Amino acid sequence: MTRRAVPLHRSLLVRLLATSVLIAGCAVAATAWLTVQLTKRAVTQEQSRTLASDTDVYDAIIAYAATHDSWAGAAEVISRQAELTGTRIALTTPDRTLIAASSPDAPAAVAASDVPTATVDPLRLDRGIARAAGTLIDGRAVGPYRLTDAERDRLRRSADIQVVCLRRANVTAEVVELPSGRPAVREVGGEPPPITPCDPAGLLEPVETEREPLAELTVLTATCLDEWTDADLRYTITPEFIPRYGDAPPGPDDDRRVRECIEDARRTQLRPHVAPPALLFVTGPSAPPPAGVPLSTANTLRIAGTALVILLLTLAATALVGLRLVRPLRALTDAARQPADRQRPVPITTRDEIGYLAAAFNDLSERRHALEAQRKAMVNDIAHELRTPLTNIRTWLETARDGAVEVDQEVLDLLVEESVLLHHVVDDLRDIAALEAGSLRVHPEPTYVRDLLEQLLDAHRGTGTATLTLDAAADPEVYVDPVRLRQIVGNLVSNAMRHTPAGGTVTVRLETRPGRLVIAVADTGPGISPTDLPRVFDRFWRADGSRSRTTGGTGLGLPIARQLARAHGGDITATSTPGHGATFTVILPDR
Repeated sequence: MTRRAVPLHRSLLVRLLATSVLIAGCAVAATAWLTVQLTKRAVTQEQSRTLASDTDVYDAIIAYAATHDSWAGAAEVISRQAELTGTRIALTTPDRTLIAASSPDAPAAVAASDVPTATVDPLRLDRGIARAAGTLIDGRAVGPYRLTDAERDRLRRSADIQVVCLRRANVTAEVVELPSGRPAVREVGGEPPPITPCDPAGLLEPVETEREPLAELTVLTATCLDEWTDADLRYTITPEFIPRYGDAPPGPDDDRRVRECIEDARRTQLRPHVAPPALLFVTGPSAPPPAGVPLSTANTLRIAGTALVILLLTLAATALVGLRLVRPLRALTDAARQPADRQRPVPITTRDEIGYLAAAFNDLSERRHALEAQRKAMVNDIAHELRTPLTNIRTWLETARDGAVEVDQEVLDLLVEESVLLHHVVDDLRDIAALEAGSLRVHPEPTYVRDLLEQLLDAHRGTGTATLTLDAAADPEVYVDPVRLRQIVGNLVSNAMRHTPAGGTVTVRLETRPGRLVIAVADTGPGISPTDLPRVFDRFWRADGSRSRTTGGTGLGLPIARQLARAHGGDITATSTPGHGATFTVILPDR
């Protein structure tokens, strides 16, 4: 069977590689996904921890800035926060002049190109890191609004009365003390309570300490509003810095502008009472992190679970591919184990290497059946060829032993003829076996082919009724085995003489062609039919179905001649036209 190349998309190797790549890709993708998820979670947690740490540091320093008018004692606060958070902290002026640092190497981390963690200004809080919501002014910056103890006690009593009244109205409230010491009533949750008859008038009125700074704040607010609008807005500012309007409240835009101006005025008023703005740098841990970061139990289980899933998927994919590959191989194995007389063709279900293997197995099985049939036919032919002379010899010997005939010269000649025939058959079979086994060697030597053919034809003249002629224009000297060449041509001439009737002609033609020696033996016999022509070189085959030796020899001459020609590196071909004879051509390399 001719070997065919397997298309790449059907190749078993490509499929195995694709399966391996798929499994590896899934493993890599799952590992990458798990790594990304764990890293993202770790980064998020670290960012949260870092943000919480930075917020703690910022809040502590803002608290100091809101309650002090300078940074003179900030070093102690910074050192304490660095110890609590495990970071390096540096505080500088806006032009990056160092104010205080947590450690001697902290200033080295404050380069001109570094981005500060936050700007520390209690009057303008950094919304990205500050805990306080709403106003941008830290509530701990009270300045001149800090109440005396007597004022606190008096207002606290009013606030407690309001809380009791609200509870009777089914409103849950509590008293919250503001950084200035002023008590404020709030619902549980931080919102101001609804307006009820319980509101005492004195609780929202400024006390002695607050009157002068509130008056100053009102002037500063009015100056801000005059720069913005000419509208006559009537309002008062409560001790909680909320505008309280008269009977005609302004629109939303006017109210927003009033509140903005109150906030700007408070910054102007409080600036002398708080520390000046500064830059905060939280540059990293004060000590190197531990060499290894242990995995948590959850992450360990997550990694183990992902690895188990990948392993199961790998096993499933391998098992699936393996079963698809093994199934046709098992069919081939089962077919090969069957006895020779029960073997059946294996179904070809794929068009890859295994499919080609199945096709090759079927072809081998067919050839095996053909060889087995040929072997049986050969055994039958050999038995037939040997039985006839042996039967004749046995019959004559038994008849002579019984005294039925007299052993004379004629009987002895007959027995000798039958023995020679047996010897001839055995020699032919031995030559066939040696040629097929490759043990029969040729011994080439320089030979004049025309002289060899003339000697051969002289020996065959008189063996038949046909005329034997030689057609040779030259006498080439060729490097061949003369004995085997004589045997080749002798077999062809004997076969032609045997099949050519009386008055016919057997012609041996000799010619040379480029690189080849050609010897053709043509007869004028009945020829060979087209159906029989492909079988003329089969062992023991005869055109005469009666298998009579009078019309054919042992049936081994032509197979032996072809094998000898092939041993020389050549071949023999046969052509024939029924009714016009046959031609056997020997082609040998001219070496």
